[in-house]
Amino acid sequence: MTYLRQNWRQWLALWMMVLGLIIANEAPAQSIKVNFADGFDFPVGKPNADGYYKSRGLRLRSPQHFGEDWNGRGGGNSDTGDPVFAIADGVVTFAHNVRGGWGNVVLTRHAYRDPASGQVKFIDTLNGHLDRMSVKTGQIIKRGQQIGTIGTNSGMYPAHLHFEMRHNIHIGLHRDVAPDTLEHWVDPTQFINRHRKLNREWRPAAIPTGTYKTYKGYSGL
Repeated sequence: MTYLRQNWRQWLALWMMVLGLIIANEAPAQSIKVNFADGFDFPVGKPNADGYYKSRGLRLRSPQHFGEDWNGRGGGNSDTGDPVFAIADGVVTFAHNVRGGWGNVVLTRHAYRDPASGQVKFIDTLNGHLDRMSVKTGQIIKRGQQIGTIGTNSGMYPAHLHFEMRHNIHIGLHRDVAPDTLEHWVDPTQFINRHRKLNREWRPAAIPTGTYKTYKGYSGL
């Protein structure tokens, strides 16, 4: 009887250890469950950027430009106040007016299954110089939902949307934490065109949070 009792305790301890490993592998220490992206759209003129054009693209060599600038075809500041949309299901990881060269900034995070490898991956978007923000940090968002409006950063620039995508989910507003390579940065138009439609997954993804450094006193999810 003593042997069976000891053996049972050993099996229980082993099972608890295995269960703990399973849980640890399924979700990061800090995470939030969000639907997988079933595809990606453009952030303006949804879903195909109708009525807009890309005035500047990604350039990782000097002079650097880490994303894309989108302008309305009406020219000038005619696109001020036009809606900016979530490109996929996800979560808002940062939404603050940080002033300076950024102004109103909304960062979002998305989970998707890479069609080529089958691996679960995460990608961040940055929407900068917004006139208004329609979402808050920590808010779950849906593909095509309005998250803000195009702005000028209080007159600092002609109206446009500055839009970035990053494979590296630690960048936030600190571009210096990641090397200037496509391992960390994304060409938005290329990525969106390659991932317009993905298979719908009914089980949510555990998206990592707490990956940004505080920026001038502003923290993210």
